Amino acid sequence: MIRIGITGQSGFVGTHLFNFLGLQENVECVGFDDSFFQNDLLLRSFVNKCDVVVHLAAMNRHNDPDVLYQTNILLVKKLISAMENEGVMPHVIFSSSTQEERDNKYGKSKKEGRELFVNWAFKNGASFTGMVIPNVFGPFGNPFYNSVIATFSHQLTHNEQPKIDVDGSLKLIYIGELVAEIWKIISLKLFAPVLSIAHTAEAKVSDILRVLETFKKQYFENSMFPAISNTFELNLFNTFRSYIDHINHFPVLLKQHTDSRGSFVETVKTAVGGQFSFSTTHSGITRGEHFHTRKIERFAVIQGKAVIELRKIGTNEVLHFKLDGTNPAFVDMPVWYTHNITNIGSDDLLTLFWINEFFDPADPDTFFEKVRP
Repeated sequence: MIRIGITGQSGFVGTHLFNFLGLQENVECVGFDDSFFQNDLLLRSFVNKCDVVVHLAAMNRHNDPDVLYQTNILLVKKLISAMENEGVMPHVIFSSSTQEERDNKYGKSKKEGRELFVNWAFKNGASFTGMVIPNVFGPFGNPFYNSVIATFSHQLTHNEQPKIDVDGSLKLIYIGELVAEIWKIISLKLFAPVLSIAHTAEAKVSDILRVLETFKKQYFENSMFPAISNTFELNLFNTFRSYIDHINHFPVLLKQHTDSRGSFVETVKTAVGGQFSFSTTHSGITRGEHFHTRKIERFAVIQGKAVIELRKIGTNEVLHFKLDGTNPAFVDMPVWYTHNITNIGSDDLLTLFWINEFFDPADPDTFFEKVRP
């Protein structure tokens, strides 16, 4: 069993890393709260429990660059002090940035913070890895803070108009790819004062916005799954749809074409292929209770009465949708949301499912967790 602590556990990268590690075997995640930095005893207790400390806690933006710089350096110094006072030497993994190369206080705080850890490791014979990370994007990042992709996605799904300040080229890594790299560093014990994490995609800001605008028109406004031609576009799409206000957007009513013969309903329009299936569910039975980290999935109720529930992993809020086949409707499943569907009627429930990839038993991307533990 390896004990891993994450400073900044509640942040964008920290949340994804914590969830990812929760899926690995023989890993214990040591709980961390930002308040530990204000309490020396709690911080010392935290480092004393860890075999590995991933230091992600940092201030990314502030109106006063000096406050940002001083805050980030102080966090590093407090963590080093806690380890030295406890006499412990966990493997420390530090999250730095390609901003190190730029002449700004954030980049300076990252570079000098990494150098402080290098000196600590050399002095104590400890293990250290200084990651230099490109621009990170993915679901649940904070708009106007974590990335321009988060900002654009939020604006497009909230009837706001994005604006490009500088149309530069961005070197990017998806959050799922980054946490997999961190896990590789931990499991393979990769130690290095500077370890550059390679970007997995590169695109101009205007090209990214153009793709996101396509997602808005096709998916958000017309309920059509867009063509996904590569992994980068899949990651962009899963990021984009995480910013939709699910409560106010779903369920989406399907258009019925009715005549003397009965009715005809189009349930899924897609340019990405995938797999269609359907299920019948007896009264009172619940299906699902699992989540996906990459798959795109739609549930369409076409007969009977159902409740679909979703809960974002690591949170307690349960989203609750009632659907009735007399007014066919669908709900899409966001990544990292555990979900279920329950037949609340007296007759059998008929549900049509669409998912963007065939089921692969060797790589199912299906993790079981009850919506209501």
